[in-house]
Amino acid sequence: MSTISMNRPTVYSMPVRQSPAHPVRPEQLRLTRRGRIALGTLIALPLLAIAYFLGFGASQAGADSTPSNATFETVTVMPGDSLWTIATEVAPGADPQAVVTSIVDLNQLESATVQPGQQLAIPAEYSH
Repeated sequence: MSTISMNRPTVYSMPVRQSPAHPVRPEQLRLTRRGRIALGTLIALPLLAIAYFLGFGASQAGADSTPSNATFETVTVMPGDSLWTIATEVAPGADPQAVVTSIVDLNQLESATVQPGQQLAIPAEYSH
């Protein structure tokens, strides 16, 4: 008869990790200068957009929608008239260039060219 011998398997044990006396805190997040700039931009852009849409950037639109109580004398442009001739007629004692500038500003004209039949408001200081 034969004998079979069996060796016991070798068991390797791993050292058991012992928990430290003080709990280990995770490392704090550190932002670089570029990271702070990017984070600040990401926060600031939506705030600026919200402020703009809530009306802080709409000051020009508000100025146009306010009704005015001022009344102006109006002049109808006749064929052959120009702003210079109208200025000399409505304010003969004033500087025509200043009167033309006032008429252009008051009527929000893009140029000094006027068309026959066009109604122009005359500034109050030059009205009769």
